[in-house]
Amino acid sequence: MEIRFGVNPIAWSNDDLLWLGGETPLETCLTDTAELGFDGIELGNKFPRNATELRPILDQYGLALIGGWYSGNILQDDAESEIASLQDHLALLKALHCEVFIYAECSNTIHSDIDKGMQDKPVLNDETWPLFGQRLSEVADYIRKQGLRFAYHHHTGTVVETASELRRFFAETSNSVGIVLDTGHAYVGAIDPVEIVFAFPQRVAHVHYKDVRPAVLADIRAKNASFLTGVIEGMFTVPGDGVISFDPVTSALNEIGYRGWVVVEAEQDPGKADPRQYAEAGLAALRASVRAVSQ
Repeated sequence: MEIRFGVNPIAWSNDDLLWLGGETPLETCLTDTAELGFDGIELGNKFPRNATELRPILDQYGLALIGGWYSGNILQDDAESEIASLQDHLALLKALHCEVFIYAECSNTIHSDIDKGMQDKPVLNDETWPLFGQRLSEVADYIRKQGLRFAYHHHTGTVVETASELRRFFAETSNSVGIVLDTGHAYVGAIDPVEIVFAFPQRVAHVHYKDVRPAVLADIRAKNASFLTGVIEGMFTVPGDGVISFDPVTSALNEIGYRGWVVVEAEQDPGKADPRQYAEAGLAALRASVRAVSQ
């Protein structure tokens, strides 16, 4: 296993609720990230999306750009149209030597709508799944030819949330379609990340380590509150602060010889969960897990 330690800036400034951490300058996030010892960072809403502007900023802090979420529209557009739409994002990633293209279908997602309950997620029918898979495979084939791994982000509130949906996703897509293995969203969707790593090792293109506070999740589900309400109330947290056991996941990644990024990600209210303190704790837990399975 060869991994690099990364972080997602969503703990400092939320991408869906812009007022959540909206007052925190990008410089604070990058200073914390560099001083804590992370190797790289994913994109956030405060990052310049021009390589000429972004490269010197990251170089100043000694950080690599890992990649960043791309909101896809593949259920509405054909593969050719989707490929045309993602060119600016792809150009930025290529210019900064990123290795993964993180993608999620968002044309009908509810995760960014604070008024939609988590139980009201979209569901694909049997007629739509093959088309979804075919289009994704075409886009992923193109991304591979551009020198990046395509990493689909299974996510709460989307068409790929549950264990059965992820299994169907694998069945309908080609091997060029990798995934972002996200432990937090896996927990919410009753997905066993260890099982996925061993069953589909060639599909694990990128990894997010996120923990879950089960009592908060249970409360959100009981009142059918939204994903974003769950974020505000503390449904997610960093590794080591919730219910997930990370050593089995790290061990599985080690056994398949995973090479890539492991990113600490936990969208929380920064007013309640200091981003620097939680990022530091998450990185410490990640390093401890790697040491434990390497002995």
